[in-house]
Amino acid sequence: MNKITRRSMLGISAATLAGCATGGTQSATKPAKVSANDKLNIACVGVGGQGQTDLRAVMHENIVALCDVDSERAATSFNNFPNTPKYNDYRVMLEKQKDIDAVVIAIPDHMHAFVATAAMQLGKHVYVEKPMAHSIAEVHKLAATARQYKVATQMGNQGHSWAGVWTLCKMIDSGIIGKVSEVQCWTNRPSWPQGQERPTDTPPVPPSLNWDVWLGSALERPYNPAYLPHKWRGWWDFGCCAMGDMGCHILDASYTSLKLGAPTKLSAETSGINNDSGPKWSIINFEFPARGEMPPVKLTWFDGGKLPSRPVGLAESFKLGDNDGGSLFIGEKGTITIGTYGNGPRFLSPELQAEWDAKKVEMEGTNHHRSWIAACKGEKPSLSNFDYAAPFTEVVLLGNVAMRAGQPIEWDTATKTVKNLPDANRFVDPPYRAGWTLG
Repeated sequence: MNKITRRSMLGISAATLAGCATGGTQSATKPAKVSANDKLNIACVGVGGQGQTDLRAVMHENIVALCDVDSERAATSFNNFPNTPKYNDYRVMLEKQKDIDAVVIAIPDHMHAFVATAAMQLGKHVYVEKPMAHSIAEVHKLAATARQYKVATQMGNQGHSWAGVWTLCKMIDSGIIGKVSEVQCWTNRPSWPQGQERPTDTPPVPPSLNWDVWLGSALERPYNPAYLPHKWRGWWDFGCCAMGDMGCHILDASYTSLKLGAPTKLSAETSGINNDSGPKWSIINFEFPARGEMPPVKLTWFDGGKLPSRPVGLAESFKLGDNDGGSLFIGEKGTITIGTYGNGPRFLSPELQAEWDAKKVEMEGTNHHRSWIAACKGEKPSLSNFDYAAPFTEVVLLGNVAMRAGQPIEWDTATKTVKNLPDANRFVDPPYRAGWTLG
């Protein structure tokens, strides 16, 4: 396939591109008003992998632009929309096309904040895959930008819109298992390499890939297939490892049902972690303070094959969680298990399950993408809008800060700083490549 370069496609000046790149020089535009009966003009940035799923979920609206740095990986999506303009640089797309109402972003974590900021500053509504951004500093900047430009937002942790999480809330609020002071969460990730050193070889960049735009704000380095596709999750400069991939799904039910807020203390045990790559496995302890009448909570995260101890006496046939992970909510009078997305909440006790079933409590979920589209058209905010997603993603990314700090940390959410270990704050707001700033 022919490679589309940033300038050969549209002839845009380097100065214009630089302004778009920083996210700080674009003029403000009010969000377009679209009625409930009209279709939204949507652009999708990242249309291979998860991006294909997101594209299918919104294709009942008007897809007016597709953008992907790798034309080969995006080929299926590109071919399915033969008459839709294609780009390999989001800045060019936003500069060129004035008909875009909303942008769906499904790209590596380190570029979430840059694409979302550039879009919101132009009055575009945004849907951003999880985690919301690459750093704690970024997630709160995104939330502030969304409020400033009055756009509709959604993070792609779809379980937050489904019935399971809200059924779990009802279960816990009912008091049937008493007060919950311990939660254990686990995932089968990472399913990509971690605990590795940075490669030193410098193979040629594939002709289908715009490496400079893919690298984006990350610190300079040569292309290597060790980074993409998908494998970028295991590298700190690009991804947020197992916690970033699944934490925004698995921890959501705990954060919501127990009204957790931010933890005050964290500690982590890991294997194979280094300055470039995440660990082969981790066990992370979060300590949350009391919230009103709700007691302090100790939440423990397991990944890389590590699992919590199976409850004593539980039948071997009783499946905890699902194939990708799950959680255990341990209360004074009983325990509940759920799947990765908060799905299928069940009591470990048959007696408690029968008691609950007799109540016939039925919760309804919503479609995650469609609720965001409705919000874009002026209806109520979607459930995982940035005002919710930012403080929640802060919790998720704190797990990575604790791992990288190498010792227990004390967190002050009011100032967004690690109190006892100032050096760890470099993981809260990491540096960018020269020429990239998030205004």
